[in-house]
Amino acid sequence: MNEVLMDLLVYGAGVTGSVFAARMREAGHEVSLLARGSRLAALRRDGVLLAEAGSPAVRRVPVPVVERPARRYDLITVFVRAHQVNALLEPLAGLEGDVLFLHNWAAGPEPLAAAIGPGRVLLGFPTTGGTLEDGVVRHRVVSRLTRLVPIPIGEPDGRATPRLDRVVRTFRAAGLNAKAEPRMDAWLKTHAAFEMPLGQAVLAAGGPVALADDPAAVRRMLHRVREHLAALPAGPVPRGFAALRTLPEGLLVGVLRRFLRSSVAIHSGLSDTSPAAAAELERLAEQLRVHRR
Repeated sequence: MNEVLMDLLVYGAGVTGSVFAARMREAGHEVSLLARGSRLAALRRDGVLLAEAGSPAVRRVPVPVVERPARRYDLITVFVRAHQVNALLEPLAGLEGDVLFLHNWAAGPEPLAAAIGPGRVLLGFPTTGGTLEDGVVRHRVVSRLTRLVPIPIGEPDGRATPRLDRVVRTFRAAGLNAKAEPRMDAWLKTHAAFEMPLGQAVLAAGGPVALADDPAAVRRMLHRVREHLAALPAGPVPRGFAALRTLPEGLLVGVLRRFLRSSVAIHSGLSDTSPAAAAELERLAEQLRVHRR
């Protein structure tokens, strides 16, 4: 693997996959963005269309798009929803190259490694949020604050390895803030313990602002978050999530209501009320229920 020039396959042509593919392509890497159906046709015709949330300006980035991947890549990145992962494991097993899974996931690395082969799995989580509207990826505005939030990437067993170092350095060289996370599996489970109750509450309310307007619903959501955090086999990662269990409930409800009204929440994907969003949250709930038995 070469951090100067990598041959990348990007699974998932939604918001996060499209933004990642465009940025790595602009950094000079060989990128193949895997897409199907109408999204494949749109990408072949228009390229990746990017716009910051709230801005009318649209930027076009030509990215090579494929319907069927080649056999060998330096790195395969997977940007799909949690409930879509199982369908990809058999095709991934037929490819060569390390696989970096960048999505919600609370089932641990074991089922991934069992399906595609031991030693191929890396875990991570994307920090880009946004929506896909009429073929245009409208992503969160890049600010000083968002630049401070790194993409965590880690080995399943927490080791510091040469391949992990190469991936992190390659992402950074492309302008993506990334860092090695030694407890990546615990990080993903912690994130799911927060994301799943929050997402389901947003869906039930009809959107983040509607949830913010119902303090009782926010309080119930916070109770569910606390229950799931308490059931995790290890402590929360990052440790800051422990504050959701210890700070006064009234204070947290106020903070969460302000967050739900913020542009960060509105343009983060929380406004997505699609069946796919609901299916992913249900899959995360299934994965988290294992820890509550």
